Amino acid sequence: MRTPMNNDVSGRPDSLNGDHGDVFSPELGEFPNAGDRADDLGDMETKTGTTTVGLKTQEGTVLATDMRASLGRMVSSKDVQKVEEIHPTGALTIAGSVSAAQSLISSIRAEVRLYEARRGEDMSMEALSTLLGNFLRSGGFYIVQPILGGVDDDGPHIYSIDPAGSIIEEEYTVTGSGSQYALGVLEQQYDEDLSVEEAKTVAARSIESAVERDLASGNGINVCVVTEDGVEITQHEEFEEVI
Repeated sequence: MRTPMNNDVSGRPDSLNGDHGDVFSPELGEFPNAGDRADDLGDMETKTGTTTVGLKTQEGTVLATDMRASLGRMVSSKDVQKVEEIHPTGALTIAGSVSAAQSLISSIRAEVRLYEARRGEDMSMEALSTLLGNFLRSGGFYIVQPILGGVDDDGPHIYSIDPAGSIIEEEYTVTGSGSQYALGVLEQQYDEDLSVEEAKTVAARSIESAVERDLASGNGINVCVVTEDGVEITQHEEFEEVI
């Protein structure tokens, strides 16, 4: 086999991304300029602002979010469902770009259905979290930071997944602009022996704390409970309905 010399294509600028990356990039779904596109949109892009939390219990997982979406400094919606079922026993919260989050949810749902059709079984939460990380790592779903909560044969799981695609399994976690306020409540009130009902109360208190101080969070609460029996999502305009 002849060894390539000066005509080695691996060192040439890639015609698709303009850099000197390896010959295997860009991968399918990879968008090298995603960050630049996000910066260009600025205040014209609808964002969830958001506070989202996820807690693990012995019986299942509890996810909670506020219900406000923003457009720059304006509240663009007061009735946003920021947690969606993506698996028979799994749900995802969204924080960040609404457009990218909607696209991510649609893509993940399709992949989950395809996996189940091919293999005749539900995807595990570990596999689902890996799939989510891979999607985010591609750069095609910029400015999204989800929390994955679900139950499989190994029990309940909560995963924190950052916009770059890193995956960390947690007992509890938070995302969004009101994270620091919600996390303070969780640090004080979370316990691994919480029941699902108790976890719902703790989650609601953490979202309420964020709503009090974070201008991008507000207008009620979405609560999602995931157990081995499935996913249940409810909306509440008043925190007292949950607390």
